[in-house]
Amino acid sequence: MGRENVKPLRSVLFCPGDNEEAVRKCYAAGADAIMIDLEEPRTPFTEPQREAARENVAKILASFPDKGGPQIFARVQPPETGQTMKDLRAVIGPKVTGILQPKIYSPADVAGLDAILNCVEAEAGLPIGHTAIYPILETAQALRLAYEIAMASPRVAYMGGAISRFGDIHQAVGFRCTPDARETLYLRSKVLIDAKAAGIRYPISGMWTGRLDDDEGLRAWCTELRNIGYFGMMLGNPLLLRIVHEVFSPTKEELTYWSELDALATEAEKKGTQVIHGTLNQGEAHIVHTAHVGSARKNLAWARELGVI
Repeated sequence: MGRENVKPLRSVLFCPGDNEEAVRKCYAAGADAIMIDLEEPRTPFTEPQREAARENVAKILASFPDKGGPQIFARVQPPETGQTMKDLRAVIGPKVTGILQPKIYSPADVAGLDAILNCVEAEAGLPIGHTAIYPILETAQALRLAYEIAMASPRVAYMGGAISRFGDIHQAVGFRCTPDARETLYLRSKVLIDAKAAGIRYPISGMWTGRLDDDEGLRAWCTELRNIGYFGMMLGNPLLLRIVHEVFSPTKEELTYWSELDALATEAEKKGTQVIHGTLNQGEAHIVHTAHVGSARKNLAWARELGVI
């Protein structure tokens, strides 16, 4: 999968790979993508339980339709465990978009997974490069090297910061979660710029750390993520999907504005005239320049890829 071909994902919904009912519910919940977890769907997770989970996931994937439904990713054990190949053999196939790679420390970790994927894809009869890599940045080293990690393999198609209240990223950085999440704004912003500089079209953020019934807090969180440049987020419960999808979709007003700029520019290109939009008081883009038109058309392309126009 090339980076230029990826689709925007507003929601990446995690589901435990050892629970068939949960996976099927997540698949049908309406998320843009699901993430089947084989790394740590629960704790403790013994090797016999892992073997059963792999068989379970392979059976579930075989039952899903070839087309339609959410994109499917799987989180597997990292290469240093020596167990990655076992997990990959359970999930790799034409229905799986990519692999979420946890516990990354350096670009070498991504290169290692890339090499393993070459072997598993060849074994499965898939084209080399079919499967995307989705690095999850949950160590200080990975946050520091986000750009280099994104550039470590052309398979890296999605990427974003891993925000959690008390998980691996807390261990790495030591922040304390607060309602307005100021403590992670730098981390989210830094990863976003690194991802965009590396050509990641649609960066995805980590999870909402608040209560499931805090609609106001969730909406504020999603709005800030969208405002700074994220196009979606990971989430652990389908109850959050409605607000997440609403915020990470263009508004009617945005679509109208972008469409008007596009239409005016198209007409002006034919006539060789200057494009004027709105009133002088609005400031920038009253006199429309090439950059404004380019932004409008890029945003319209995002809306088309989301299927909202």
